[in-house]
Amino acid sequence: MSNQKTTELGALALRIGLGTIFLAHSAYLKLVVFTLPGTAQYFASIGLPEALAYAVFIMEIAGGIALLAGTYTRLVALALVPIALGATWAHFGAGWVFSNEGGGWEFPLFLALALIVQFLIGDGALAVRRSPDLKVAQN
Repeated sequence: MSNQKTTELGALALRIGLGTIFLAHSAYLKLVVFTLPGTAQYFASIGLPEALAYAVFIMEIAGGIALLAGTYTRLVALALVPIALGATWAHFGAGWVFSNEGGGWEFPLFLALALIVQFLIGDGALAVRRSPDLKVAQN
């Protein structure tokens, strides 16, 4: 396999994993387990506007679908970084390990880093609508 082919497959695998995680996290955890009003109450309890919970829910659902389809992957990944960093901040008080009560910040930080990697490497194979290429200056 060529380096280009393995990069395309790796980007696809990362894109599918991230899309699945964001969809499952929003559709199941926020919608089913905690409910949207419950999620909004949690946001308020940590000092964030309740309406932000609904915006985050929509961004995670739309972003997850876009990542799975490979639609403007770079832009979607970049748009989801603040959400992952916000989750890192929200869970910071619970400690490092995400299995701690209240969830730690290791997993959301990893998601933020994985989104940055996705932004850098691009859409990968089987993308429906490719992102614009990054223009990197050559030394």
